[in-house]
Order: sequence, then C-alpha cells, then structure tokens
Amino acid sequence: MKSERVLLECRVDGKVALVTGASSGLGYTCAVALAEAGADVAVASRSLDRLQEVCRAIEERGRRAFPIAVDVRDVGQIRAMAERVHSVFGRIDILVNSAGLNIPQPALEVTEENWDTILDTNAKGLFFTCQAVGRYMVVQRYGRIVNLGSTMGLVGMADRAAYCASKGAVTQLTKVLAIEWAPYNVTVNAVAPTFVETPLTRPYFERIPGFREEVLRRIPLGRLGLPEEVAAAVVFLASDAAGMITGVTLPVDGGWTAW
Repeated sequence: MKSERVLLECRVDGKVALVTGASSGLGYTCAVALAEAGADVAVASRSLDRLQEVCRAIEERGRRAFPIAVDVRDVGQIRAMAERVHSVFGRIDILVNSAGLNIPQPALEVTEENWDTILDTNAKGLFFTCQAVGRYMVVQRYGRIVNLGSTMGLVGMADRAAYCASKGAVTQLTKVLAIEWAPYNVTVNAVAPTFVETPLTRPYFERIPGFREEVLRRIPLGRLGLPEEVAAAVVFLASDAAGMITGVTLPVDGGWTAW
C-alpha cells in the first residue's frame, strides 16, 4: 500500500512564541507574522511603552500578546523574562532572537565601550536568551529557535569589525546549540538578512553618500530586502514544515553571499 505524504504548511497554530527586539524593525515584523501564522506572542524590548503598537497588531489577528521589558545585556533580566513568559503561557515553543544593534566604525577607531555594547547585545544576549528559554524547551522536548544573524556573519564589510564578529558568533552558536539540543527535538537555526530598510539601517542610507548604491551593487537581485521576506523565512523555520532543518544559517540576501 502506497503511503500518503502530507505537505506540511508553514503554520504555528496554537504555539507560544517569544520575540526579542520586537518593538520595531525586523522583530516587529516577525512577531506580527507569527501571530498571522497562528501563534500567541510574547514580545520583549527595553521599553514597555514601545511595545504597545506591536501588541495591538498581534491582537488584531486574534492572538494573545504579552509585553515584557528586558535589556538582553543583563543575564538576570533575561532569566526573569523567560520565567515570566513561561509562567503566563505554561510553555514557550518558539524563540526568535531579534534584539541587536550596530555602531559602524573603522577598526582603528573602535572603542572598548562600543565593542562591549555590540557583542553584549548581539552575541552574549542572544546566547543567554537561548539558554534561558532552551531550559524549558528541553524539558518539554520541543522547541524552535530562530536567531537573527546577518550576511555580515558570513562575509566581511568595512567599518563593521564588532558587528561582523558578533554576527559570526551567532552563526557558530546556532550550530553548537543545534547539535546539543537535537536529542530533545529542539531545532536551532538562523536567518541572515542582507540590508533591509528599517529604523536601524535607514540612517545609513540617508546620511552616507553613495552607500545605497554600493549596497545594491553587491546584491545580484538589485534591491534591498523587505522585512516581510525575512519574517517569512523565520515563520518557515519556526514551523513543523522545517522540522528536519537544524544548525542552518539561511541567507535572505538577494544573492550577496553567492559571489
């Protein structure tokens, strides 16, 4: 008898997701996309006030939103966030690590303060958020972690020594955690976007002469990415359709890393 194979949809119905850096940009778009795909979503940012809009967008899609303040540079706050979200929902099925920042500087001008700020946010904060949430996922024997990396974690770019180092760390941490947590049915993947016009990147395009043209020259598809395209990749990796994918960094880069 021929077995039937069911095509899995990119849905996360009934799941509980936690998205850091959710007040704007890619984190905002990912949180709303997960709600659109059926998840209740806890959203985290350093300011509760900045989460009001994303909570409204989630609730407009018929899903539950839960805002929580956290500074991911503080491990104690990270652990308190994970505990609080788990106590409210009873589980955490999906984690999207979107909190991040960049302070472009030539390598000879990078300060210790800026290096620590970037690495503590993009690498240290991401790891300890994975650790805090991963403890619950390991116990429940199910989890989907999606880290927001960058093409700058796969290739280099001038004036971004600290940022490239932090995103390279995301790529490698994703692999290590995928290996360690696979026995517990917890997948760990990353999405590596090219430049997407968000509140984080918009000032570079507006203030630096020729920067937009230089970026577009490096993207074979000839355009910037859309936040929704990044969110679509996140939802896919968070869904059961991607259940056999772990340890992967998926470029959403218009071909930048194909050079």
